[in-house]
Amino acid sequence: MNGFLLDTNVVSELRKRERCAPKVSAWASTVPPNQDFLSVLVVGELRRGAILKRRRDPAAADALEKWIARLVQLYSDRILAITLEIAYEWGRLSALRPIPPEDGLLAASAQVHRLTFATRNTRNVEGLGISLVNPWT
Repeated sequence: MNGFLLDTNVVSELRKRERCAPKVSAWASTVPPNQDFLSVLVVGELRRGAILKRRRDPAAADALEKWIARLVQLYSDRILAITLEIAYEWGRLSALRPIPPEDGLLAASAQVHRLTFATRNTRNVEGLGISLVNPWT
C-alpha cells in the first residue's frame, strides 16, 4: 500500500481550513486522492475530544461530532483497524524504547500497511525504522 497514515494532530489541523498552518495545507495538497488513511485510534481520539468539549461548550461539541461523522463517512474505506499483526508490530517497536501507546500503535499500523506516518510528534517515533513525515516542517 502507498500513502499516508494521518495522526490526529494532522487531521485536527486540516479541520481548521483557512486557519490551517500553511505548511500543513501545502503538504496536504500534494497527497494524491485516496492515499490518506486514518486509524480507528484517530477516530477514538477525536471522539474523546468531542466528549470532553461537551462539558464546556455543547454547541462546539455538536459541530465537532457532525464533522467526525462526515470524516468517518469520507474515509469509510480508508479507516484501518488494529489487527493482531499490528499488535505484534507494536510489541516489537515498543520493546525498542518507550513510546506513548497511541503513537506506537499508529506507527505499527503505518509499518504494517507500508504507509508513511504523518505526524507532528515525529520525536515520539523517530529511530524506529518507520517512514515518517512532519507536515509542519
